Amino acid sequence: MEKRKLGFWEIWNMSFGFLGIQFGFALQGGNMSRIFQTLGASKDEIPMLWIAAPLTGLLVQPIIGYLSDNTWHPRWGRRRPFFLIGAILSSVALFFVPYSSELWMAAGFLWILDASINVSMEPFRALVADKLPESQRSYGFVLQTLIIGIGTWIASNLPWFVTQLGVSNEAGAGELPQSVYVSFAIGAAVFLASILVTVFTTTEDPPEVLGAGEEEEAKDSGLTEILDFIKGMPSVMVKLGVVQFFSWFAFFTMWSFATPALTEAVFQAPLPAEEAADYDVLRLAYDQAANAVSSAMGMYGLSSMAFALLLSVWTSRRGLNRRWTHLVSLAIGGLGFVSMSWWNPETAGWLNASFACIGIAWGSILSMPYAMLSGAVPSRKMGVGMGVFNMFIVLPQILAALGGIVWLNDVLFGGDVVKTMVIAGGSLWLAAASNLLISKEEG
Repeated sequence: MEKRKLGFWEIWNMSFGFLGIQFGFALQGGNMSRIFQTLGASKDEIPMLWIAAPLTGLLVQPIIGYLSDNTWHPRWGRRRPFFLIGAILSSVALFFVPYSSELWMAAGFLWILDASINVSMEPFRALVADKLPESQRSYGFVLQTLIIGIGTWIASNLPWFVTQLGVSNEAGAGELPQSVYVSFAIGAAVFLASILVTVFTTTEDPPEVLGAGEEEEAKDSGLTEILDFIKGMPSVMVKLGVVQFFSWFAFFTMWSFATPALTEAVFQAPLPAEEAADYDVLRLAYDQAANAVSSAMGMYGLSSMAFALLLSVWTSRRGLNRRWTHLVSLAIGGLGFVSMSWWNPETAGWLNASFACIGIAWGSILSMPYAMLSGAVPSRKMGVGMGVFNMFIVLPQILAALGGIVWLNDVLFGGDVVKTMVIAGGSLWLAAASNLLISKEEG
């Protein structure tokens, strides 16, 4: 049975919860390395401290996908119970992250936060495929990306914004400025509120409607179903998996190293040692530089938002060559990463242009692969399919966290921290080239 086409506001409301999810991811991405450094972590230790994020995705998303496929409540539906549970847990974790007094506490809160975000996020991808006919799926995923871009831009600028409102951005040794605490508290409130908008404005079709026209299968256990899907995954998923591998290696490198790399190389304001002369002056310079990096990172959210808006207008009226759109977008993002190594204090403003290029890649990463994949996965297994697809996102991050970035940087560039952004750019160019594995029919 062909699903009915939905109007703009119906698709907007069902995707609005992604605003809060991205507040969580953007605050995490822009500030966790800063928190780790403040608590005493060296630059080389930072990727390992980030390993909680991809590990939780690897474990949580396929399980949540299976559970949401096999959940139904007459009032709350199939995916929305997971939105709500994840939102409550994420908001609590997000609020308490800055209060970590030891590295192990910060890493633990990151683990809880990322697990909780994954509980909410995975069903959102499946919901678009549940609700929309094939002809609207590109449009649906692009609108999600538009909302994600809005969230990224606002959340990345929160530390700077609250500082402009008079919240202190100064801190002593081993402490975080008040601007970080306030930003995470705002993020927690937005996370929960935006998820509630989706929960209370969106309805879902029961499983018998979603699975109409598909052959029935005997019910397997969750583990069996996940393993069977992995063994028989569509060929387009395998090819997209290669693209995703290099894409997410690049972005994990950015989240791990952008703050230490850019504060040191571009702003020449690294985190000072506690025994340094003029510590207070140097620490203020670092905190100002860290805010500037976070704000510049917001540009990739703004850029992805503009790119998604352009794509949403296009896809609402006509078709799109998703494979070539993704290839070109990733290539532009690679240029953005590489260009970061060119700037210095006099040209630091060009970081905005670098992140704008990255935003084009980010906008495509969050929409085109899912649009290409959704038509190849049966409706009754959409949650499991999207959860398994997430493996291609988390495996490169685990590889990077276990030392892949540090090893490559040592071998290729002698450990020059800003060259981690060059590694990210090269990885994104490999992702772009990998789109050529996808056939015209599959893309």
